[in-house]
Amino acid sequence: MRSAIVTGIVAALIGLVLVLGGGAENGPNPFVTLGVLNGAIYGLVALGLVLVYKGTRVFNFAQGEFGTLAAFFLFFSIDSEYGGLPYPVGIAIALTGVLLIGLAMERVIIRPLINAPRVTVLVTTIAMALFLVGVEILAFKAEPRSLSPMIQAIDQAGDVNTIQIFDLAVEPQRLIGLGVLAAFGVLLAFFFSRTDLGLAVLATSQDSFATRVVGIGVERMSRFIWATAALLGAVAGILYVPLTGALTPAVMTQNILIPAFTGAVLGGMTSLPGAFVGGVVIGFVQAVSLWAAGAWRVGGRAIQEIVPGSEQLAILVVLLVVLLARPQGLLGRET
Repeated sequence: MRSAIVTGIVAALIGLVLVLGGGAENGPNPFVTLGVLNGAIYGLVALGLVLVYKGTRVFNFAQGEFGTLAAFFLFFSIDSEYGGLPYPVGIAIALTGVLLIGLAMERVIIRPLINAPRVTVLVTTIAMALFLVGVEILAFKAEPRSLSPMIQAIDQAGDVNTIQIFDLAVEPQRLIGLGVLAAFGVLLAFFFSRTDLGLAVLATSQDSFATRVVGIGVERMSRFIWATAALLGAVAGILYVPLTGALTPAVMTQNILIPAFTGAVLGGMTSLPGAFVGGVVIGFVQAVSLWAAGAWRVGGRAIQEIVPGSEQLAILVVLLVVLLARPQGLLGRET
């Protein structure tokens, strides 16, 4: 019930901004639309963060690199100079490759630390992220590459495939990202509330010793959690990187991890619907801040000239306010 209320309030506020900004020259509507669509990608990465936290009570700072690796695997699979495979085959290869990496990391690094202090596992995920970035630099080089989207905004005949939404020409790739996030959100919410495996994952996070006593395999739960998180990160990378114009090592960690982490904290680290809502809210805040920084002036100068990167500062301010005022998030529960 609370999830529906909070989601409705967020949707109403975004709708109000769109209505008030309608028809205004250089108004915020295109930025709001772009922010909501970017927020869908943030929400997808946030879902992976929340999933790991629900199952292990650990923040996974390697989540972004699952997406970067998937983008590299996809690029080398479909690029004509390398694999030249069809796009769907490239996606399958990317998802499979990242899934295997996630399982290997869980088995070799995470599982031996199941009974270790949570801070030890937290630091380990940071080390994993740095290690993966190093591997990407060595294997794929630091030079930027261009990854094609699933559906081109302009096809070979020169026809435009974009859709005009609130004065913004929206690429099909962004709409696919929004649909994928909604689908994952519904599936994972059902999984954790209605299936035995989902309830077992939650039980493992609460008391691993008790779950062993009743016959639930903690190792199997850990393997499932990290495999699913790797897949969520991989899907996010496949959807997001073609929109950036440049595929480079650590691109997902640099551009997505902090907004996604903030969205997860805002929505509640124990709430999957909260990850969805939080990601969209952060995308909205970031986009409106970017618009305001260019449109509003102080002493004759635009705010972005006075405070460069004001949209990133806005994200950090939201994170700080949430941690001080409601650390469990909008939809989370105290643990």
